[in-house]
Amino acid sequence: MADEQHGLVFPSDDEGRRSTTAVGRAVVADALRPVDPVGAGAAERETAWRGEYLLYFRRLVEAGLDQPEDALSIARAGLASVHERMRVLGDDGEGTLAQWPGGTDGFTQVEVPGTAEPVEELVLPYRGDRLRGDEIRRQVDRWVEAGVVEPSVAQAVGEVLANPAWLRLEGHTVAVIGAASEMGPLQALTRWGARVAAVDLPRSGLWDRVGEAARAGAGTVVAPMALAGESGVPGADLLADVPALEQWLAEQPGTLVLGNYVYADGATNVRVSAAVDELSRRLLASRDDVALAFLATPTDVFGVPSDAVAQATERYETRSRASRTIGRPLRAASGGRLLRRPYAPGSEPGVNDSLVPQQGPNYALAKRLQRWRATVARHEGATVSMNVAPPTRTRSVVKNRALAAAYAGAHRFGVEVFDPATSNVLMAALLVHDLHTDGGPRHEHPWQDEAYAAAHGGLWRAAYAPRSALGLAALLGVGAARG
Repeated sequence: MADEQHGLVFPSDDEGRRSTTAVGRAVVADALRPVDPVGAGAAERETAWRGEYLLYFRRLVEAGLDQPEDALSIARAGLASVHERMRVLGDDGEGTLAQWPGGTDGFTQVEVPGTAEPVEELVLPYRGDRLRGDEIRRQVDRWVEAGVVEPSVAQAVGEVLANPAWLRLEGHTVAVIGAASEMGPLQALTRWGARVAAVDLPRSGLWDRVGEAARAGAGTVVAPMALAGESGVPGADLLADVPALEQWLAEQPGTLVLGNYVYADGATNVRVSAAVDELSRRLLASRDDVALAFLATPTDVFGVPSDAVAQATERYETRSRASRTIGRPLRAASGGRLLRRPYAPGSEPGVNDSLVPQQGPNYALAKRLQRWRATVARHEGATVSMNVAPPTRTRSVVKNRALAAAYAGAHRFGVEVFDPATSNVLMAALLVHDLHTDGGPRHEHPWQDEAYAAAHGGLWRAAYAPRSALGLAALLGVGAARG
């Protein structure tokens, strides 16, 4: 998505500059303030935000671990700050998101029916094979044993395998926002026969891919078409069209699932994420049957269960003699930064910090915004599907040389990086599970909701704190990444 200034924008200062750093720092401070005023003050005074933001995004999680109400207060304050600070740029100047005016034209609808018979069983592509039934169960069990996914993934996938009729999502319309996204569920849902409302930019290349997936599937794909548009291409610009999209989606039949799969580079990622959040807020207010769906990034900070802490601790303490021999001088030379133990033994919950500096503070804020909305919506009674997705070789990752190299070497540290085809189907299956089980089991604390059915790729249960091994993984993987 281009980063031209239109529609939803960062606020301008007295000199007309739109500072992403100022907004990110202020939002984090606002989110911390209800439960951690000291941390809020430190965030406000931070002068090296782009280098030090990792500390504060970790603090946002740690500050909410004591009581469920603390996590909820942080989420509410963070959302409120984003909605109060971001602006909508129009012909008459800048206004707030709540004042976003509706356009006079709106959308009509195009419909693309599938031509195939629905796939009536879960089929999981994995390393050149197409796994079914007990093959899927055995593979998920292997992932659980290896610490690649949480044990609750096996439970959720097992329930989908036992109820193949769930796959069609009868009675639902799934709005896939970011329909052409590599990590989105469009292809899986259309193969299973679901009804999808596809939203992405009105660009012919994107809609060629969406239309191809729709026709090759067995469901129905509908898409917005601007009444005043001249391109003849379906689609909508999230940065400008939230009011019209809210009206179009509010009229979709069945239970509406609003799935957030958007991604953009840099500051635009925060803008489109804030736009989807405003769309979510409006739809939750206008309909009483809206479910929300998200994919959480594994490269973030999470509270993790005690058995994950125990497995990671055991792996650290039983690492090979060669690893111990190499690790000692590396830790000494790096001032303790390299190959650190991941948790204090016995932590409950543990705090897994898999933030990646190269992804930057805008990416961290965009993804945290989604987690905050999931926490608040679930507390208010909405069905929410928010699952941690595995590290995946998407185009946005492999175009970053450092990340591509780290992913190529990650297996040496117990982390499995998934192919997009595997991630797509696995995460779509978890979405189906959540929509048929009222969002899955409800837990006492939001961190436990986030940890349920997390497919983190091994980052939570590896022998070393992820960031302390990232550089070495990149060095070991640089040759493979170039290949």
